[in-house]
Amino acid sequence: MHDYPLLNVFWTMAELFLCILWFFLLFKVINDIFRSHDMGGWAKAGWVILVILLPLLGVLVYVIARGQSMGRRDVEQARQQEAAVRDYIRDAAGGRPGTADAGAGGAGDAGAGHLAKLSELRDHGVITDEEFRRAKDRLPAA
Repeated sequence: MHDYPLLNVFWTMAELFLCILWFFLLFKVINDIFRSHDMGGWAKAGWVILVILLPLLGVLVYVIARGQSMGRRDVEQARQQEAAVRDYIRDAAGGRPGTADAGAGGAGDAGAGHLAKLSELRDHGVITDEEFRRAKDRLPAA
């Protein structure tokens, strides 16, 4: 047996957790610096230099100075991604004639395939029952 007290194991785990948390925050701040549209190139370069040369102070100052706008940018990006995914799913579920996903078979085969896709999307909660009904009404009759 090795002589490593249990309290030291917990302390080592806490240090490891804080190290991982620190790197996550550092990369999040650097990512936010580059995606911020309200700063010019020189301001971004200044923040990056500060964060790299004095990481603890740079990250702390950045979070204090720009933390609120950082949160708003996260929320806005999440909304844009969700809207893009919903638009893509609606377009894919709509099954417009002449698109690549219309199927190789006849109109009945394509309609059945699209209906199966729509049903699967509805079952997984991706589209609502109303969206399912509207998309189903747009399918060609078999």
